[in-house]
Amino acid sequence: MRLVFAAVVAVLFALPAVAADVVAIKAGRMVDVTAKRVLADQVILIEDRRITAVGRDVAIPSGARVIDLSEATVLPGLIDVHTHLTYDPVLKPDEILALSYPRLAILAAMNARATLLAGFTTVRDAGAEGYADVAVRDGIERGDIMGPRVFAAGPWIGQTGGHCDDNSLGPQYEHRASGVADGIDEIRRMVRMHAKYGVDLIKFCASGGIFTSGDLPGAPEYSIDEVNVLVEEAHRLNRTVAAHAHAAEGIKNAIRAGADSIEHASLVDDEGIRLARRAGTVFVMDIYNTDYTQAEGKKNGLDDETLKQDREYGEIQRERFRRAVAGGVAMAFGTDVGLFPHGTNAKQLAVMVRYGMTSMEAIVAATLNGAKLLKREKDFGAIEAGRFADIIAVRGDPIADVAVLERVSFVMKEGRVYRGSPAQCDAAPARWACEAAD
Repeated sequence: MRLVFAAVVAVLFALPAVAADVVAIKAGRMVDVTAKRVLADQVILIEDRRITAVGRDVAIPSGARVIDLSEATVLPGLIDVHTHLTYDPVLKPDEILALSYPRLAILAAMNARATLLAGFTTVRDAGAEGYADVAVRDGIERGDIMGPRVFAAGPWIGQTGGHCDDNSLGPQYEHRASGVADGIDEIRRMVRMHAKYGVDLIKFCASGGIFTSGDLPGAPEYSIDEVNVLVEEAHRLNRTVAAHAHAAEGIKNAIRAGADSIEHASLVDDEGIRLARRAGTVFVMDIYNTDYTQAEGKKNGLDDETLKQDREYGEIQRERFRRAVAGGVAMAFGTDVGLFPHGTNAKQLAVMVRYGMTSMEAIVAATLNGAKLLKREKDFGAIEAGRFADIIAVRGDPIADVAVLERVSFVMKEGRVYRGSPAQCDAAPARWACEAAD
């Protein structure tokens, strides 16, 4: 009997492993963003939401469900670190004022779906009234709604009358935006309140902006003492800091205070570029949206003065982007989407290439660099063992023409397929109906 038992065990161990819960992707080409190269004929094994193995010689276990992308180029899920899920570019100012916080959350849920289907599996939302972005983040994590992984900032913080305030109503209404805080004590309290209500990061205004009245993009906002306290308190509470800053002095104030990223950076000077490179501060420069605003802004209700300002600052910003890339500043992909339609985020990639990046550099900015800024590079941002299976695919070669990423044909987030062919969708079904590939 012992001999029979031993023989049975030997036969069982000799049989090929059966892995009904394993998904295998056959990738014709795969962009390795860590090594900045494209690999051919790769196999990606996925189990329990994460990648377990990647390589040309990886064996597909018996019983694994296979997704054939051998005719496609496979990449990590894209990351946009400057979105506004509660924004809609076609809404007029009076319509925006009428939106309740619950209505903002519903709008954000709709936009989150469009974002995921476009291949963006992670976003950082850079400001939403009423903590609507926090609500949408939590709804996605619970499985109540469909969307990318969201890092939420809640209401952005700023001074009275600045870009982070709401200056559209007369004094008789005594209205101000919910993130307004003046002076060191108010700022410290506001950061703590944001942490209390569950934000992932702190977004504040270090300068004026373009689409608000009563402030100037080229003027710094908050004193250096106020900026120092805000960054210090956010970091003490383990939150990263994103600084809205067009003005050269506002940019440098935020860098010196230790902000993790500078949003827009439109008027950065050579000193600011040197400071950012030395400090490792990440620039997030939204250099596409001017194209949309100039084409559609008039129809969407923007006045001539705003359009003129947007055009002038947009051209300066693009040239400063070129200088920052040449100067070695770390860059992450962020679009300010919401000023243009959600789901078209990838249009910025071609503009980044036009103004100084290679296609690979733009893709790295939209994957690995975004994950690093979010301090989650061990979880996503590249196709490597141990990371979440956030994987997209396109027909064509994004290294030769990065614009092919505007037409994503396959989207997987955490091992579940949200866009693809019927066979691809059935191999790793999500809770939500799978969108057919174009």
